[in-house]
Amino acid sequence: MQLVVGRIGRAHGIKGEVTVEVRTDEPELRLAPGAVLATDPASVGPLTIETGRVHSGRLLLRFDGVRDRTAAEALRNVLLIAEVDPEETPEDPEEFYDHQLIDLDVVTVDGTEVGRIAEITHLPYQDLLVVECPDGGEVLVPFVAEIVPEIDLEEQRAVIDPPPGLLDSSRAETASGREEP
Repeated sequence: MQLVVGRIGRAHGIKGEVTVEVRTDEPELRLAPGAVLATDPASVGPLTIETGRVHSGRLLLRFDGVRDRTAAEALRNVLLIAEVDPEETPEDPEEFYDHQLIDLDVVTVDGTEVGRIAEITHLPYQDLLVVECPDGGEVLVPFVAEIVPEIDLEEQRAVIDPPPGLLDSSRAETASGREEP
């Protein structure tokens, strides 16, 4: 199975390094020198990591064959994809891969059905669960322990404890994305 583990940002310097937006909790494993990564778009890859370092809090990578700033800039916004055993799970029991969360039923702590997780949105400051509701609407749920206290993979459900207004304001949207009066 393939997992997105990063997105290439801007070029850094003149020797082919790029910044990388890390999308894995295991960058030391997935983004280590020697790792071969598929890409999206596929025509750019595969890319083999030659070197990696952290500079001012950002991960910088250099790939085999990318020797100058022009070649590095051509990689901007390319997604880096690692091949992972589908049975593999993160070391930390409080962490999950996106594929483990997709299609989980979502219920509130009192058992009220909310919908199903359709996708995970990764923002720089927060991960969001995109929950499709039975009425066709969508709810964006911040993926933090205070709001999502339980993920039960065996029961295929996520339990949420939404703050006031989270479900009310989100349910006002229809499937077309327009708010109802």
